[in-house]
Amino acid sequence: MDLTGIIAISGKSGLYKVLAQGKNNIIVESLEDKKRVPAYASDKISALDDISIYTYDEDKPLKEIFISIFEKESGKETISHKEDQGKLKDYLLEILPDFDQERVYASDIKKIFQWYNLLLKAGALVMEEVKEEETATEAAAPKEKKTTKAAAAKKEDAEKAPVKEKKAPAAKKAVPATVKKTEKAAAPKATAKASSAKKVAAPKTGSSRGK
Repeated sequence: MDLTGIIAISGKSGLYKVLAQGKNNIIVESLEDKKRVPAYASDKISALDDISIYTYDEDKPLKEIFISIFEKESGKETISHKEDQGKLKDYLLEILPDFDQERVYASDIKKIFQWYNLLLKAGALVMEEVKEEETATEAAAPKEKKTTKAAAAKKEDAEKAPVKEKKAPAAKKAVPATVKKTEKAAAPKATAKASSAKKVAAPKTGSSRGK
């Protein structure tokens, strides 16, 4: 969970993200309405990365408390900061049993839950494991795309290449010698028959005319 660049400004509600730094001020953007405003050196600015909660032992970084809430709620919204103070205190005792109840004020407890829900809604609360998985997926995607593109180009080249087909030699049709001989012999015989018929018919016709 990365809270770098997220700040709280005293006298202003909500949280802000630092966008740019000028000579005498910084430009920040509200996580709620996305409005950009300048913040000056005279403003009391607190970076969420630097905030800790008092305990009876060592101070607990705010980031670790947010992680505990995130895991308890399975990445969903938590109790509203507008709830009864007793409920808010009991909830904090569940995730941080040793917080210093004398030095952590009611207003501080409200801010913990208000800021958590605000960050969650803005999409700023992402566990490191999830980020690593997304980065690995994004890194693998271009490689896969490149491989697919190379395969497509290879396929296109293969389609453009001329295809040489081997023509099989035409099979010679075997004709039996007897068939060839028969066909050759039959032709003159048929012609002779037709010629004979013509000669016989001619005198018969001429005879009819003489009568």
